[in-house]
Amino acid sequence: MRQRLAQLAARLMAEDGILDYDTAKRKAARQSGAPDTHNLPTNSEVERELRVYQALFQGDEQAERLHTLRTQALQAMHLLQDFSPSLTGAVLDGTAARHSSIDLHVFANSLKDVELFLLNRKIPYAATERRFRFGDEGRMIPVLILEGNPSEIELAVFSVDDLRQAPRSPVGGKAMERAKAQQVQALLETA
Repeated sequence: MRQRLAQLAARLMAEDGILDYDTAKRKAARQSGAPDTHNLPTNSEVERELRVYQALFQGDEQAERLHTLRTQALQAMHLLQDFSPSLTGAVLDGTAARHSSIDLHVFANSLKDVELFLLNRKIPYAATERRFRFGDEGRMIPVLILEGNPSEIELAVFSVDDLRQAPRSPVGGKAMERAKAQQVQALLETA
């Protein structure tokens, strides 16, 4: 049952644009007729099935999508170079689905520094917050959402003190992988 739920959650993420693992798992359980199950798969199990699904059913499309999104990410990283941007998330790890955003971590002395940078360049944005885990501690981090083509870009604005400490990944609980512009360029060249 866990594997079936992981496979269905992965399909929902790949095809229907569900980006949150917990939402995909709960919807998969409801669709399978087991909405009250406490035996949901882990995020790692769903990610493993997502990779399998994308390889089987979206191979060429997935490769093209990753190239496009990584190119867009690299352009944004060059623009935001004053804020030491790093690419994270599904675009970096290769599991970006059709509706995935580009997740960048940027570092500034204050949120206002990034907002002024965007305002001075007439780049519209929306502001929100997201919870990130550092060790056992959860912290709300401001996120600026930029419209983009083909994908939105989400800038999580961290303090410069957070440059050396990555938050925990929702998949596996280890430190989030971060890639600098030269690493993203290398990914594009090897693809």
